[in-house]
Amino acid sequence: MKKYDLIIIGGGAAAFAAAIKANELGATTAIINYDLPAGGTCVNVGCVPSKVLLHAAEVLHETQAHGIPGIETAVTGIDFKKVIEAELSIVKSFRAEKYEKVLSKLSHVTYIEGKAQFSAKNEITVNGETLSAENFIIATGSKATVPPIEGIREVGYLTHIEALKLKELPKEMVCVGGGPVALELAQVYARFGTKVTILQRNERIFPHGEKELIDRLLSVLESEGVTIKTNVSVKSARAENGNKVLTYTIEEKTEEIVTDVILLAAGKTPNTADLHLEIPGVATNEKGAVIVTDVFQTNVPHIRAVGDVTNLPLRLETTAGHEGTLVAENILQEKGNTISYRTVPYAIFTDPGYASVGITEDEQMKETKTCACRTVPFTQIPKAGIIGRTEGLIKMGIDPKTQVIVGVHILAPNAADLIAEAMVLIKNKNTIDDVLNMEPVFPTLSEAIKYVALSFTKDLSQLSCCI
Repeated sequence: MKKYDLIIIGGGAAAFAAAIKANELGATTAIINYDLPAGGTCVNVGCVPSKVLLHAAEVLHETQAHGIPGIETAVTGIDFKKVIEAELSIVKSFRAEKYEKVLSKLSHVTYIEGKAQFSAKNEITVNGETLSAENFIIATGSKATVPPIEGIREVGYLTHIEALKLKELPKEMVCVGGGPVALELAQVYARFGTKVTILQRNERIFPHGEKELIDRLLSVLESEGVTIKTNVSVKSARAENGNKVLTYTIEEKTEEIVTDVILLAAGKTPNTADLHLEIPGVATNEKGAVIVTDVFQTNVPHIRAVGDVTNLPLRLETTAGHEGTLVAENILQEKGNTISYRTVPYAIFTDPGYASVGITEDEQMKETKTCACRTVPFTQIPKAGIIGRTEGLIKMGIDPKTQVIVGVHILAPNAADLIAEAMVLIKNKNTIDDVLNMEPVFPTLSEAIKYVALSFTKDLSQLSCCI
């Protein structure tokens, strides 16, 4: 039996971050990866490939709809297969540089491909071999949820994994779900010419976001040809004449939609089913997520968990990676590291994009019964007018007593980049006066943060350009 100081089950961002930190601290470590190649979801079938396609779709859209008078452009051809092949090539390059080469230099880390299962409290089996360790980290991530739709497995469907590898552009696509994955891929395929319909079970698309900003984003998607239906309950799927037919109810009416492909983007399910967690006695919730404390501790002292497999508040590449580093320190240096998830920004990488940090107006009202919020349209932002991108909005919430900024939410081109400044403001508990004493570059979209802070005390329509 091989013995290690630490065994990490998983091969994604959280697992690699933990392995790198464990290697730095000199701990003999095994990392057990299964299903996806080294790097897990983000680099292989998530963040990296989806952003490659989003960029390609944005270039295509800009060529056709840039709106600059006096310049005429045209798309002379689209080879969707080549676009996908280029995307997969970039993924391969990222995986090699950021994971495989990194792994080869971790002298204290042994990498094993295989399915790990607990066989005792301090033991796992993988590829018929038993390994033991003093400590374990579960970082197995999650997979796309398959909703209980009658006939869906027989008819066939795509998840984000297959949708990022399609070599042939479908004529029609139905997305079941209304979160970031559905919105991003809906826009990608719509811009390439697919007729896309989103079926969302909730009353709102992406209900966690600021409603007025998400509503504006939806109006943009609809203007690009995406059909969006909410309060939908998808009942069944069947094959008919070479197509797929979904039956659903909406407003107590039964309707059907015919499509080439069905994309399931209805959330994620933690990868815990095959780990045999009942053997060490690790507790999970009703969704199968490993229950952990704020220092990533399970109910079994020598077993921790991080990333998408847990019940932690955010499921992001950034949080997973940071959790991996911190949990390794917690184990090997007996620290009590944790993350303040409310200061972590997240984004939907549509165009315009949506990015958010801190709490929303709804959340603040639930917690304190009071809110001071302002929303500024990008028609007020000089750079937005210069480049013809005035569809955006920015919203800021503050504590009405202290003027401390508690939430910033942006709908704009490159919103994910713009939110970085707001992240610092919230992490440092800055006030609107702190923002007003800053001098952002003119003209830039980043000025929007100062404009929205200024809107608490001034009428923006009465101000000159350089505020």
